[in-house]
Amino acid sequence: MKILRQENKPLKFNVILNKAGYRLSEKNNIRAILESLIKNDKIEKSGKFYTLKEGAFVSEIQTGIVEIGNNERFIINYKGKEINVKSNPGISISSGDKIEFIISKKKKTGKEFAKVMKVINKEIKSITGRLELIKKNYFVIPDSRQVKKDILIQPANINKSSPGDKVVCEILNYDDLDSPFIELEGRILEILGEAGEKDVELLSVLKKYGFSVEFPSNIEEHSKSIGIKAKEELESLPKPHARRKLFGDRIDLRKTNCFTIDPINAKDFDDAVSIEKTSEGYKLGVHIADVSNYVKEGSETDIEALKRGTSVYLVDMVAPMLPEILSNDICSLKEGVDRYTFSVFIYLTAKGKVTNYEIFKAIINSNKRFSYEEAQEILDGKNHKYAKELLTMYELSKMLTSLRMKDGSIDFDTPEVKFILDENGDIAEIKAKERLDSMKLIEEFMLLANKCVTEFVTGLSLKYQSPFPFVYRVHDLPDKDKLADLSRFIRQFGYSINLEDKKSIVNLTAQIKGKPEEYVINNLLLRSMAKAVYTPENIGHYGLGFKDYTHFTSPIRRYPDLIVHRILYDYLNTDSEIERKKSHYRKILGDVCKQSSAQEQAAVNAERETIKIKQVEYLSHRLGKEFEGIISGIINYGMFVELDGCLIEGLIRFRNLEDDYYEYNEKEYYAVGVRRGRKFYAGQKVRVKVISCDLESRKIDFSLVTDKSQRSISSQGSKKNSHFKKSSGRNKSQQKERIRFRRSR
Repeated sequence: MKILRQENKPLKFNVILNKAGYRLSEKNNIRAILESLIKNDKIEKSGKFYTLKEGAFVSEIQTGIVEIGNNERFIINYKGKEINVKSNPGISISSGDKIEFIISKKKKTGKEFAKVMKVINKEIKSITGRLELIKKNYFVIPDSRQVKKDILIQPANINKSSPGDKVVCEILNYDDLDSPFIELEGRILEILGEAGEKDVELLSVLKKYGFSVEFPSNIEEHSKSIGIKAKEELESLPKPHARRKLFGDRIDLRKTNCFTIDPINAKDFDDAVSIEKTSEGYKLGVHIADVSNYVKEGSETDIEALKRGTSVYLVDMVAPMLPEILSNDICSLKEGVDRYTFSVFIYLTAKGKVTNYEIFKAIINSNKRFSYEEAQEILDGKNHKYAKELLTMYELSKMLTSLRMKDGSIDFDTPEVKFILDENGDIAEIKAKERLDSMKLIEEFMLLANKCVTEFVTGLSLKYQSPFPFVYRVHDLPDKDKLADLSRFIRQFGYSINLEDKKSIVNLTAQIKGKPEEYVINNLLLRSMAKAVYTPENIGHYGLGFKDYTHFTSPIRRYPDLIVHRILYDYLNTDSEIERKKSHYRKILGDVCKQSSAQEQAAVNAERETIKIKQVEYLSHRLGKEFEGIISGIINYGMFVELDGCLIEGLIRFRNLEDDYYEYNEKEYYAVGVRRGRKFYAGQKVRVKVISCDLESRKIDFSLVTDKSQRSISSQGSKKNSHFKKSSGRNKSQQKERIRFRRSR
């Protein structure tokens, strides 16, 4: 609808279509949009002509990148806030799409949402799916929920695939994706294997979200040439000298004791740490792999890294952002070898308050590669050569955590899944990862380093009274409506929060620690929070309680960290070129941030799906087995139950509960039987049986195991809650209150 902004004279409908870049085949969709604009008092119609009302669209048509938010809803970042996206009829959208939208408000609540006017760059040129033969015609059934039409495959385009194969399919007429009247046609590009096989499904998840384990040959060759040159340079370095400058401004720290602490199976080591006790307190060193020294802006490897945006860590494979020669070798801070770093020395008082910091390029030689488990043993009292340094770090990290929590940081202690494999590589056990003190120690130091480098840039803007463009990691205020829902929900557990006071939320997380309802409440609290994103506009980080924050500490696996390194290096010397550099970053950072945020969300979704595949695989060998669990959520057609200890979630469908007809009370977050009055609520302990697992759809179904004592309780409950019996379904007012069952998850 660009033409509506450009001209204020009567135009024929077909002229509007042509100038706005639409095709005549889309005229029905456009007519619907125009009618909507007339209703909203934006344009006028006179006969066959439309006229823009003066000032109607001033600064109203926006552009942005679609993301997937909580509950799999589409969202977009608008002025630092996440708002829901609503598509017009006939326009399909997907995560990562760039769209034109206008801001509208719901009539009842006044809540803002983004109304899609046009998809600017539809990127769904290929999708994954299952090939099927339906009435002598071949179709690909898409995995993506956003592609709602099956794709017709002509026999010439099958490419040796067979019905039942999981395939990668190119959509030949993807411009017609939004048209309700035109059938999609495709061509098979790649056969992944038999649909439903675990390895095939894992690979299809990567393909679905556009990630790949392999790199194009030109990228491999370019990275290989970087690696060869880097090895020659590192091997020719002179012997270490304390604090001696090398190659201009790079400082020699190879005589400083430093080490890495990472997961036991890690291969790319982004960060190393060092510590010294001083007369005033502590001197903490955070040393980050200097990827920007090798991956130059605009190079082939850099363009591919930006496209990927992040490394994706699946259960048993990695889709890296950078080729292995860089990620696992030249850039990685491996034990006992010289490596370039971007380092921060942070000076703190004896009570853990920051007094000063230095940011500079350096060279280190890591003394030791610790796993989290090895470091934890030392923190627990095991003798070691570097026990003194580790215990000093632990001492400091606890002070930093305490200060951060006092300043309003929220500690979302959300458990992660750990898979334990047997000798054959099959899953023997699934359990929650233990969050060790050694992990918390590293997390705390990385948070502090990220904060310090951002404060450095903020300080430059204040010093020179001119904004210095930067990449910020921001986290907006929580959704007030969702917080209000949370407030109502937690009353059943005896908790309350003040919606206007962040400290009240912090106190709630402390109160529920270790309680049975901790997971359920934490999950709802997370859903009420905005999603952290990358942006050139600094609005602070609500969750951490930081005014200034970025990502600086993981440039091997995150593109924002890599470009932050480049920016910092350019800003360390405010020379005559500084205005040119600022102008350059001002032009590119908006798109870099949007791409990085979109790819981060895609990676999160891919990781979640692969975890679910492994969980389904695990339970598929345990059909009929009973487990203890907790009701983790209730929707209008069933209850989600999370099994104790292993974080596997499945569904009990209300239609499979034969003892009663159950209705969901959305406001009070419980389900109740109409005849007997039996209640189910989030946080309730239940016993379930595994009845079905579908690897392809990622669905797990449970049945409720009801013993005699439970039936007795249910009977007593029906007497105490006799008022529920009156809700027989004949009362029309109560019928209106019922929530309709959805067709599927």
